[in-house]
Amino acid sequence: MHVSLDGFVATPNGELDWAIVDETLFDFVNDRTDKSDAALYGRKTWQMMDSYWPTAADQPNASKHDKQHSAWYKDVEKIVLSRTMKSDPSKKVRVIGKDLAKEVGDIKKGPGEEILIFGSPSAGHSLAQLGLIDEYWLFINPVLLGQGVPMFSGLKDRTKLKLVKTHAFSNGVVCVSYAKIN
Repeated sequence: MHVSLDGFVATPNGELDWAIVDETLFDFVNDRTDKSDAALYGRKTWQMMDSYWPTAADQPNASKHDKQHSAWYKDVEKIVLSRTMKSDPSKKVRVIGKDLAKEVGDIKKGPGEEILIFGSPSAGHSLAQLGLIDEYWLFINPVLLGQGVPMFSGLKDRTKLKLVKTHAFSNGVVCVSYAKIN
């Protein structure tokens, strides 16, 4: 998740034009996605992603990242949090939303290595409130937004974390990974 230094994941209007992305960052993220076999999205983020990634590699100006991520996106199971959508096995899309604690808990107990959450601040808020996030990967951008969509919202209990990894990029972004301490 991209986050500003002051803790926001989007502007008040939901814009991400402040987030720094370049080939070095894409290579780092690609290494991460290669280790994951499922992606979790909120409905809005999934709709945005699904309008781009299935055909991104087919575009004449597709970058190396577009080709790699498009192939991964087509192959990976996509889990979407929604109360209005329906699952679509032909697109590897599973929709959950009635009982997040049970449904996500069941998915986590099932086969597979890792589920990544892409963007989706509202979904992240819900999952964090339920204690369902095991590890946080934050890409801290060198910008202060002053206001916007907060990274964390509605947490009722303290969650202790331990630092797993850090990586500083030459563009000023710092990736930090924290695991939940049970």
